[in-house]
Amino acid sequence: MIDILELALSAFETLRTPGRITSALRHGGIAALEHEHAKLSPAVLDDIEKKAHEMRRNDVGVVIFTMPDFPSSLLSEQRPVAPIIFYRGNKDLFYRDGIGMCGSRHASARGLEAASRCGALATLKGMTVVSGYAAGIDTATHLAALRKGGSTVVVLAEGMDHFRVKRDFADAFDWDRILVLSQFAPSQPWRAHAAMARNGIVFSLPKALLVVEAGEKGGTLAAGEGALKLGRTVLTVGFGDETPPGNRILIEKGATAVSSPKELRDSFDEVRSAEPVVDLPTLF
Repeated sequence: MIDILELALSAFETLRTPGRITSALRHGGIAALEHEHAKLSPAVLDDIEKKAHEMRRNDVGVVIFTMPDFPSSLLSEQRPVAPIIFYRGNKDLFYRDGIGMCGSRHASARGLEAASRCGALATLKGMTVVSGYAAGIDTATHLAALRKGGSTVVVLAEGMDHFRVKRDFADAFDWDRILVLSQFAPSQPWRAHAAMARNGIVFSLPKALLVVEAGEKGGTLAAGEGALKLGRTVLTVGFGDETPPGNRILIEKGATAVSSPKELRDSFDEVRSAEPVVDLPTLF
């Protein structure tokens, strides 16, 4: 059997788009990717083999739609959010109870504080924090989880080749408690549309999405709206009269506002399967 990483790389080489890859897998399963692999020239196959070897050396693996280890939470009406997902780190985090968290890259000081406390509470409640590794809210939630001894899933808006451990994470980074994901070809650079697509995993993989600080337009608001359409529980942080406009829009569309430590603890308990571990005394 052809190496699974080589099949994934071949799919990006021949079928190129997630829609076409999904269609091939739906109709032919992994055999469809083997068929695509056979189309490639010896020179391209040699490059793919070398790339797969490099990825294995860097402990990168892959999950592919229709295979048994593909996370069921990433399926909607039996269609995947992304048909191929490269990963590095603790693969078990694909399948653990999680809470997605997102918010502005240009967050307020109050938003960053709330994000840190929410990430810490999620960890203390036994949940993995899933976020997008961007500046601002994403970084605050990842770091809060790691510094509390918890786990986090980093969802990239670019190919795995571009992943680097950011300086802010140097004191807390631990591959046993981190899973890095990318739904893109390894060499793909960051693009705005990729960041929007990445959010599909941020709100689909976990049990719920917490929106900390959203503007009246943009990716954070779109993530919240996408989660609501999917039927996920969406929580939004409420800051009273200072609640951000995007949060207000999401509340009007059906998100649950959480404005106190108790409301957040209760909301987390509703979306997780394990018993509460410990409470945080103050959040906002």
